[in-house]
This record gives sequence, structure tokens and C-alpha cells, in this order.
Amino acid sequence: MASSDRTSQADPVGLTEIADALVGLGEQLRNASADTLVEAVIEYAVQTLPGVRWASITTLRQGKFRTLATTGETACAADALQYELGGGPCVDTVLEDSVHCSPDLAHDPRWPVYGARAAAEFGVRSALAYRLTLVSDPELIAGLNLYSDVTDAFDAHTQWAGTLLATHAGWAVSMELSRQRAENLEAALRSNREIGTAIGVLMAQHKLTRDQAHELLRVASQDSNRKLAELATEVVETGELSLPRRPARSAPRSRDR
Repeated sequence: MASSDRTSQADPVGLTEIADALVGLGEQLRNASADTLVEAVIEYAVQTLPGVRWASITTLRQGKFRTLATTGETACAADALQYELGGGPCVDTVLEDSVHCSPDLAHDPRWPVYGARAAAEFGVRSALAYRLTLVSDPELIAGLNLYSDVTDAFDAHTQWAGTLLATHAGWAVSMELSRQRAENLEAALRSNREIGTAIGVLMAQHKLTRDQAHELLRVASQDSNRKLAELATEVVETGELSLPRRPARSAPRSRDR
């Protein structure tokens, strides 16, 4: 048998090809920026795994599912329908910590409603989903979802490769979430600094205590329907606090005696 045959008896699931694909993925991830790691993983899945037409990443936090990244509207719609129905390959995979493969969604007895609708409405005929192992975020669960527009799309080779790809996907999701947390923390610290500086400006200008200056800023934010941090930045930049005019109270009517 020719050595180029990747699925020979000595290599039944094409491990050589899978290894080559993972090397390529590693190179692609090294070239990706911090905010595109997740997209790079699922794009690579579509490019290299046989049968995969669309891919996405599902996350679950505090009982709420959402799609973190997707290669197209079809995958996003296929995910959303599962969230709506409360079941399907990716939802069950995340909830049960398992792998689910459906070779024919339209006739899969595990998800009769979802499968029939996914096939009829979106053209999704096969699905393969993996639970992802994340680091440093015990409150979050995630899954890698692979979809195809043909039945029996995912053979043993693709399922093996998908298992290894899921490892990279878990790492990428962890990195992306860490980046988001860092950005949110930085934004919160920046906002707090601006608010503190604005309070100092108001204290100096109007001879207020810290609590009085903070309350003045809070009331102005509420009355103007603007964020506190936005108003604080304005105070820091202009030295002034814009207060919306309140309608003047009408004088009380005198009673006829």
C-alpha cells in the first residue's frame, strides 16, 4: 500500500495528517492577535477538517447560553435554536460533559424537533460537538460545535481530529476570556480614576465634602440620563458640571375666601 495513504491499516484514523494539521494550526495561532484566537481556531476547523462547513463556540454562564464566536450566520442560527429549545448537540454536550455526533439531524430521535428544524430552516444535516476544558474560570462552560450541510459528514478521522482541535479551542477561549476580563478591569479602573478626579474638582470649586461632591455627580448623572463615568470625564476636561434645568415650580394658587 502506498505510503501516501493516510488511512492505512497502520494509521487507521490518519494521525499523520492530523499531526500536520495541528502543526499548521499552531502556526496560525502564533500569527493571530490576542482578540482573534477563537476565530482562528474555528476558521481553521472549517478549512481543514473534512465535512465541516460551519463552526462555532458556545458558552454557558449562570444558566445563560451564548455564542462566543462563529464562522457564519448558519452556525449562529443553529446555536440559537438550541438555546431556544433547551436541547441539541451543542447544548447537551455542554450540559452533560460529553461528545455528541449526529450523522443525520433531520431523523435523529434524540432531538426530533431541533433536528427537523435545523435541517429544514438552515440546511444543517450533521453536527459534532465537544465540551471544552477551560482554565481559571470555574463558572464558565464552553463547547466547540461543528456543522455540515450533508449527512454522515463526520467520519472517525474527523472525530479524532476534532478532539485534538477542541484542546486548542479550550486554550483559545480561555485566553480570549482572560483578555476580556483584563480589558474590563482596566476600563473599570480608568472609570474609577476619572470619577475620583471629578469629585476632587467639584470639592475644590464648590467647597463640598467628598460625599456631597459624589452625590452631586450622581444626581447629575441620573437627571441627564448619562453615565457617571461620562460626566466625570467631562468635569475633568472642562472643570464644569452641566446640570439639566429642572422645570420651575408654579406658585401655589391662593384660595378664595
